[in-house]
Amino acid sequence: MTVKQLSLPELVAGCTELGIPGVGLWREPVQAYGVDAAHRLVRDAGLAVTSLCRGGFFTTATSLDDNRAAIDEAAALGTGTLVLVSGGLPPGSRDLAAARQLISEALATLAPYAAERGVRLAIEPLHPMYAADRCVVSTLAQALDLAEPFPAGQVGVVVDTYHLWWDDTVAQQISRAGAAGRIHSFQLADWTTPLPEGVLTGRGQLGDGCIDLPWFREQVDATGFDGPVEVEIFNEAMWARDGLEVLRETAERFRSTG
Repeated sequence: MTVKQLSLPELVAGCTELGIPGVGLWREPVQAYGVDAAHRLVRDAGLAVTSLCRGGFFTTATSLDDNRAAIDEAAALGTGTLVLVSGGLPPGSRDLAAARQLISEALATLAPYAAERGVRLAIEPLHPMYAADRCVVSTLAQALDLAEPFPAGQVGVVVDTYHLWWDDTVAQQISRAGAAGRIHSFQLADWTTPLPEGVLTGRGQLGDGCIDLPWFREQVDATGFDGPVEVEIFNEAMWARDGLEVLRETAERFRSTG
């Protein structure tokens, strides 16, 4: 999504040229290209699919069927991680606890299905400004509480700097997640202000904002996490630029910010 203006072949070629060993994919462009074709494209280039985004939205009536499809797509792509954006409040509801209970019930149904296909479910907490419409899971502690009834190999969490930088318990919760083997994905983006209207596309390029990205990397590394680190930036200005230029800049920023 950082360079969504690139086609999948352009993205794969750019990653190969820049020595980026893997790519996190989103379902919509993969479906448009063809799941099996996308798998062959990435595999033949020698790249890994680090994760598939996204499943979730468990507070909607059709979520289970869509999530089974997402799990099948992740398995077909050869990735072991499906990122979950859990969903906001159901229409007309103000009951956060009830919405989180829906998520727990959905996980109980889907975790065994995913495990049978070699796919881990990774709950991503989103910044509280998204609680109403996108994700009632706002903290890493909440995500871990939802994950803990299940084996770590079935359900874990995403540590995303953009969504968690504000939380003064995040170091403790990263340590908790790492000790349990539940960090299934680590994602980077920066926080810049003012936020744009709509806020969804307000993530900043690495180093442009106020998040201490090297500190986050240190906290996650201290747990022994050795998985891939993804950069996921939604930014209209970056999408309007040449995609390969943005990809190259992002790789350089990643190296320079630790």
